[in-house]
Amino acid sequence: MPRQNRNNYDDCIYHIITRGNNKIKLFRKEEEDLQACLNIIKRYKKKFEFCIYHYCLMPNHIHILIRITKGKELPKLMHAVNLVYNNYYKKEYSHTGHLYENRYKSLLIEDDSYLTECGRYIERNPLRAGMVKELSDYPWSSYNFYANGKRDNLITPDPCYLELADKPKTRQRLYREYVLQPRPYEKVLDSMLKLQLESGTLESVPNNS
Repeated sequence: MPRQNRNNYDDCIYHIITRGNNKIKLFRKEEEDLQACLNIIKRYKKKFEFCIYHYCLMPNHIHILIRITKGKELPKLMHAVNLVYNNYYKKEYSHTGHLYENRYKSLLIEDDSYLTECGRYIERNPLRAGMVKELSDYPWSSYNFYANGKRDNLITPDPCYLELADKPKTRQRLYREYVLQPRPYEKVLDSMLKLQLESGTLESVPNNS
């Protein structure tokens, strides 16, 4: 069955999900492999026009919330990032076969009001997976940038986050409180991701809260 063409739009925000094939661990040596992946993404910021608002690297999958200036470049960007990391992984671990599960998935965020909601969902992954008790203890996401003011040159500040308060310390406190609150969006997106990750390419975020 031929692959469907993606509908990629200019200056739009996408929730990108990349998974290891058959749930294979993408990062065997935690710090070394995860840092290698982040460095690859940073490298392509010099070639493609995009900014990253939120991200989380999990053992067998990756979440990135990205705004791409030219929609047609999103597949090129993701192909380049995945290919370079795939080559790194194969060289490092003498791996054969497919590293990734099919193509990356892309969920269009059509309403800016869902921007921080989606970022919150992404950053809560380690907590929901039982990997940490405190999100601050997980260094491979954008959470500490927003919640604790930690420097992260991969991140462009989420504009909705900047509207939380004028003072950085107040924004950080409000964000920490916000991330810990139960949100209905989480269950909605969980169900949507489960169905559409099994069936193919994601389309757009559900227009309800």
